[in-house]
Amino acid sequence: QVQLVESGGGLVQAGGSLRLSCAASGRTFSDYAMAWFRQAPGKEREFVAAFSRGGGKTYYSGSVKGRFTISRDNAKNTLYLQMNSLKPEDTAVYYCAADRAPRHTIVVLTTEYDYWGQGTQVTVSS
Repeated sequence: QVQLVESGGGLVQAGGSLRLSCAASGRTFSDYAMAWFRQAPGKEREFVAAFSRGGGKTYYSGSVKGRFTISRDNAKNTLYLQMNSLKPEDTAVYYCAADRAPRHTIVVLTTEYDYWGQGTQVTVSS
């Protein structure tokens, strides 16, 4: 089992930047495919970005591609999400998730992820 704890959320003006972190513990971090999801009030949880287990593959939703960057540091057991050019529609609770997917696989479905953090609030003011 792996435990995930997100941090780095906050209030930022439109056009600003934030970097989220997700600290993992409990199992070998490099054994997991990782991702960021978000959930706005009254909406379903949606995929934001994913990083494969091995191979360095990344994938982004169309709404964040070119503005957000997902990265991972296996030595530090940490996943990151650098968010630039933030928009009010990026306001949501952001969650990191882990899945023991096959190597080099990108996973985008919430139902495929076994482990979730508690979330961190990101609020973008206009």
